Amino acid sequence: MAEQIAVAEVVQRLQAGEQLAKILAVPEAKIQGLAVLGYNQYQQGKLNDAAILFRSVTALDKGSYLGYAGLGAVAMASNPPDLDTAYANLSKAEELKPDDATIQANLGEVLLRQGKIDEAKAHLEKAFQLDPERKDRGANRARALVSALDLVVKQAEKLQQTQKVMAKAS
Repeated sequence: MAEQIAVAEVVQRLQAGEQLAKILAVPEAKIQGLAVLGYNQYQQGKLNDAAILFRSVTALDKGSYLGYAGLGAVAMASNPPDLDTAYANLSKAEELKPDDATIQANLGEVLLRQGKIDEAKAHLEKAFQLDPERKDRGANRARALVSALDLVVKQAEKLQQTQKVMAKAS
């Protein structure tokens, strides 16, 4: 039979910095399972359910980058997107796992959407460096985004040149 823990003891242990998962004896595999369920809900567009699962992951284990990355992705996908929340959660995920290409790509996208081009560029470049074999879906999505932006810039430059020629001809 599972040992019961008094609420006061739980609070005291949490205040001492102990992870809730350890206090409640929740195995790492179950926490990862919650993250996988959250990802599945996210993939199905069930953002509220995904957010609940990802918040559960971070509540159980403050060191789980998956929970923060998931919360960041949900905030980005929300309608309207909550870019500040996305940035906060993705930044925390990056602190915990700076070598994750998807996290870097998502941070870059959030920053692009916020108009912070130089900051975005650094994260996008890091995502590309972390995924030289082009296998990471997040980094590949970022590559597509950058290619599309490059195309838009080139088209805008062409239009600007055409307008200049037309103005001189007038």
